[in-house]
Amino acid sequence: MDQQIIDDVRTWLDDVVIGLNLCPFAAKPRNENRVRIVVSHARTEEALLDDLQHELEHLSDTPVAELETTLLAIPHMLEDFAEYNDFLDAVDLWLEQFGWEGELQVASFHPHYQFADSAPDDAGNLTNRSPWPLLHIIREESLEKAIEHFPDVDGIPERNIRRMEALTAEERQRLFPYLFG
Repeated sequence: MDQQIIDDVRTWLDDVVIGLNLCPFAAKPRNENRVRIVVSHARTEEALLDDLQHELEHLSDTPVAELETTLLAIPHMLEDFAEYNDFLDAVDLWLEQFGWEGELQVASFHPHYQFADSAPDDAGNLTNRSPWPLLHIIREESLEKAIEHFPDVDGIPERNIRRMEALTAEERQRLFPYLFG
């Protein structure tokens, strides 16, 4: 089961995030095999926070030349987006309490991701819809360096929404089979 989850996340990363160029910073570390995909077996928030802590420490302790970023897949809990979204408050508090602010941050992806003030079927939500609930651990220093060399960082979200809106029904089914299965 773990390998299938890792394969699902890797396919989403390759076909959606990189393939549609949603994150212009993702291809280089992926091509250099510096993206870690880990499956959490947690079934409680406490156990998931322990897994997150382990991955924060692992990323922090590993040189960026070996590991750029980590995707922590959560297959056994937080299937409901509202519960997942509430859990993100605990993640933010965790980062603050354990002194990770300024070093690492966590981005969120979920099969039912829904931006505030958007309809559930809004195409823009697809930008953050992954095959499994994910916590994406990002090195802030790497992000800052990437942003320095990108001409229009502020335009990325709007560009991504337009890209999702332009997908045909067939493309959506192919890229997001877990939403249409």
